[in-house]
Amino acid sequence: MKYVECIRYNDTAVINTLLNGGLTMKPLQGKVALVTGGSRGIGRAISLKLASMGADLAINFFRNRKPAEETKEMVESMGVRCHLIKANVGDITKHEGMFSEIREVFGGLDILISNAASGVLAPAMELEEKHWDWTMDINAKALLFLAKHAVPLMEARGGGKIISLTSQGSVRVIKNYTMVGTSKAALESLTRYLAVELSPKNIIVNAVCGGAVDTDALTHFPNREELLANALAHSPAGRLVTPEDLAHAVGFLCTEEANMIRGHTLVVDGGESLPLA
Repeated sequence: MKYVECIRYNDTAVINTLLNGGLTMKPLQGKVALVTGGSRGIGRAISLKLASMGADLAINFFRNRKPAEETKEMVESMGVRCHLIKANVGDITKHEGMFSEIREVFGGLDILISNAASGVLAPAMELEEKHWDWTMDINAKALLFLAKHAVPLMEARGGGKIISLTSQGSVRVIKNYTMVGTSKAALESLTRYLAVELSPKNIIVNAVCGGAVDTDALTHFPNREELLANALAHSPAGRLVTPEDLAHAVGFLCTEEANMIRGHTLVVDGGESLPLA
């Protein structure tokens, strides 16, 4: 394809290839991303995916520094910068310090991935107020207040992307999942409201919903084996969802090609949730 034809058809990928001597730039080159809970499991997979796409990373973790340091080393091996921030995102008094560090280290922010999650697994009638507060603070409230700090940094750079991680318990009843499922439903609702309110600022908000993923977090489920077996039995894809599957979806939503997807919860479950006859 000739250069003039590239312009005519607005083939930006080809144009970039030509202008860079045949080397296509990574789609997130020059971007800065914050991944909460980004040191292990799904969060680590997302961190590595964004790094492979050229983004510099601020990785938030809460308790264990060792896996955070391991993830940092893997990210930096891809030729991008990485900064670790220890904080409980459920405590909104810690947010200002987190974003001050990001501003100091990177000068701004383009992408916020709200991935950190926690929760109490118990029947509804056994839940206590403290269980509600803990789960809702980390899984739902954190997104709103993280966004409030992220938005000014994103506006200064012309816009940004905010993506949260949710689960099928937001719309389906899963045993012992009352508290987490309720918090994820709130998260998805907040995603829609933020998407509308922040669109004029060129800040695009979405969520990614995964099927059953065999991570360390799932070991806390008393019916873990049953959940995994049921997910596999009902998956048209014939396998379980992996952290990398979710990371690929997040990576896509961070690109310009996904700019017209807004306020959407992208389901990545291999078809497990389809209402099959």
